[in-house]
Amino acid sequence: MSKIRIVTDSSAQFLDPALVRRHGITIVPVTIRFGDRAFREGVDLDAEGFFHYILTEGMPPPTLEAPSVADYTEAISRVMYETDRILVLTMARGLSDSWHNAQAAAHLLQGRCDIVVVDSMTTSIGLGFLVETAARAAEATASLESVVRIVRGAVPRVYAVFYVETLDYLLRARLIGEAQAILGKMLGIKAFLTIEDGELITMEKARTRSQAVDKLIEFVAEFATLNNLVILQNTPQITEQTRLLQDRLALEFNGRDFPVMMYGPTLGTHLGPDGVGLVVYEAEEEVSL
Repeated sequence: MSKIRIVTDSSAQFLDPALVRRHGITIVPVTIRFGDRAFREGVDLDAEGFFHYILTEGMPPPTLEAPSVADYTEAISRVMYETDRILVLTMARGLSDSWHNAQAAAHLLQGRCDIVVVDSMTTSIGLGFLVETAARAAEATASLESVVRIVRGAVPRVYAVFYVETLDYLLRARLIGEAQAILGKMLGIKAFLTIEDGELITMEKARTRSQAVDKLIEFVAEFATLNNLVILQNTPQITEQTRLLQDRLALEFNGRDFPVMMYGPTLGTHLGPDGVGLVVYEAEEEVSL
């Protein structure tokens, strides 16, 4: 019997990109637009290209278009040649229409294949953690119901917190008001955000970068055990700030070294060009299949 196959959108990021090929995961691209120029995330636009465009003077601000119903229908139809059990795991429905469009595609194809669509309630490396969890579970069991149960049980264990120095993107997303944005710029305030119930929301504020680092560490220090933790930033090089974060995290977690990676275009359309964040995958006892 063919194994369960996983489909996700391109907002998912992976510490090991080879995992996608190794587990036969299908990626459906998100479209990023700069005015009338459209790019498919992960196909003709990567993180470095995104930040090049976003920082180019005169370029319009980026917007995100989720994979359409037709995109998902085509992708799932291709996978159906290889299996009759498919899990579609999308970015949070509060961040785009990816989940809604995947659901519509699944309804069109239902009856020809067993398809379950799950809202990850997150994005970026958090979604990547869940896709990897699903793929490993699919290697261990032929039961789609068991894989879905494991993934849904893992969703509440993914946490993300970010801070940004530019408030323009938060204003455009209506996460803050215009008066807050003006005052924040005047005072040099850095806004803190988290993904809660699948939506990006503002939490609190900091005045300096050192205060921002302190708040990130305070957030992570609440976790007794970590399955994984990743620092997200806007550049491929380790910055002084992320090095400080790594050092502080090593003190909190007995010398563990946590990876740093660039956040991708999808998350970048929400955070803007100067975000720093932590994504935590909280550990849990092994679940028997």
